[in-house]
Amino acid sequence: MQSSAVQGVAVRSTVQSPARRRAAAGRALIFGLVIAVGVVAGASWARGEDEPSSTLSFVVLKDYNGKPVRNAAVVLHPVSTHGKQQRGGFELKTDGDGKTHFEGVPYGKMRVQVLAPGFQTYGEDYDVEAPTMEITVKLKLPQKQYSIYDEHTDPSKPDDSKKDPEKK
Repeated sequence: MQSSAVQGVAVRSTVQSPARRRAAAGRALIFGLVIAVGVVAGASWARGEDEPSSTLSFVVLKDYNGKPVRNAAVVLHPVSTHGKQQRGGFELKTDGDGKTHFEGVPYGKMRVQVLAPGFQTYGEDYDVEAPTMEITVKLKLPQKQYSIYDEHTDPSKPDDSKKDPEKK
């Protein structure tokens, strides 16, 4: 009974001649090469191979003793001519000596932020205009927060607490 269900189905042979297999393999090889060349050309165009690039080296140190900060995040963002941070960027981590580097940074303004637990966040814009640049960042400890509820004395005003309370 099972053979009657298959009776009306046409079966096509998938066996190809050696000449057809060689031709198909040749077309697949050419197609693969065209794709590979396209990817490489697109990647070099996207990176702007004609544009000059720089190698940035960073050293992150503690401000109070000059020792290196390990595992600090160094974040790079391109900055537009209007001073606005553009999309994209890179994040690097410092090694045990507080050092990290990045090759292929395009010339122009670059915003550098350095973040590490237990330290103030550092941020500054740099003009990348040289083939190599070394940037040293000294991270500071966090400052005490300012509260409007605390008593603050203004050094420009005389201290009223020293006045004689009976004199008026």
